[in-house]
Amino acid sequence: MKATIDKLFRTGDASNEELKALMDLCDNEGLKEAAVARRKEHYGTAVYIRGLIEFSNHCRNNCFYCGIMAAQKDLRRYRLGQSEILGCCNEGYKLGLRTFVLQSGEDNEYSDEALCNIIYSIKSSHPDCAVALSIGEKSRASYQAYFNAGAERYLLRHETASPGHYARLHPASMSLENRKRCLRDLKDIGYQVGSGFMVGSPFQTLDDLVSDLRFLQELQPDMIGIGPFIPAQGTPFAHMQAGSLARTLNLISMLRLMFPYSLIPSTTSLASISPQGRLLGLEAGANVLMPNLSPASVRTLYSLYDHKDALSASGLEILKKEVSGIGYEVVACRGDVKSQKDEN
Repeated sequence: MKATIDKLFRTGDASNEELKALMDLCDNEGLKEAAVARRKEHYGTAVYIRGLIEFSNHCRNNCFYCGIMAAQKDLRRYRLGQSEILGCCNEGYKLGLRTFVLQSGEDNEYSDEALCNIIYSIKSSHPDCAVALSIGEKSRASYQAYFNAGAERYLLRHETASPGHYARLHPASMSLENRKRCLRDLKDIGYQVGSGFMVGSPFQTLDDLVSDLRFLQELQPDMIGIGPFIPAQGTPFAHMQAGSLARTLNLISMLRLMFPYSLIPSTTSLASISPQGRLLGLEAGANVLMPNLSPASVRTLYSLYDHKDALSASGLEILKKEVSGIGYEVVACRGDVKSQKDEN
């Protein structure tokens, strides 16, 4: 496989069959080394941190894999108000965080006006910080309003780029085409856009994963988040097998070679499937971590999947030591995505 890895390192691309072979590598040292070399070319040893605020676990949708799906009847629901969200940001700012990610289910109780007021209040209090949103599918007008209020980044994983596979993971009321429309609107408006997919979701094939990579090549996102599928109690997929840690790490390395300038997080789901998951993700080519700023009283309620291992912001000093121990450095800054232009 060395020739294929060298090809991906040189050109950032490979054939479909070559990509599938890399996904299933058992000995991934060569792939990992190539990804780390490429990552260090553009980002050095910096690991950027984003403060995650999960402000509502209400959701209108019934994605079959999601632990906060609307049909979940036993889940205690919550919403944070503007003052609580700003309090989380203030706490994160003291810890050195300069990007705040506001994440929720698709909760229609927050009007566009309310969300814009929240965004504006964060930017007014912390003008040197970036605000990212991860709140699902909205109209173009809504995305424009949030952007005008000061949001700069938007995270919206496409989850799977294969229409047939998408239909097996979602109810008929949802469509892959609308998800792609949202991503196109976000890019057109001017957001730094993040997308991504699950690894090992039910019914997924290697061809589906190739479709995910090809879609990302078309989209050219600024951020790419992937993680293994983990089943959630109370969902139609509760008894399905979890995704593979090894394949997820291979794909992180592949993404780093295919998208050298993208910001790639080592996700919570990686840590949830393996005690060393976060560090393994960094060693595979990731360069972002997202400590959780949500109040402790609600943190366990944002249960997208079972055994979620949320990284508490209060453990930031321990995290810095762990990251330093593998040769990287947690950097307290906005951590903006780089581009080819930045390098010239």
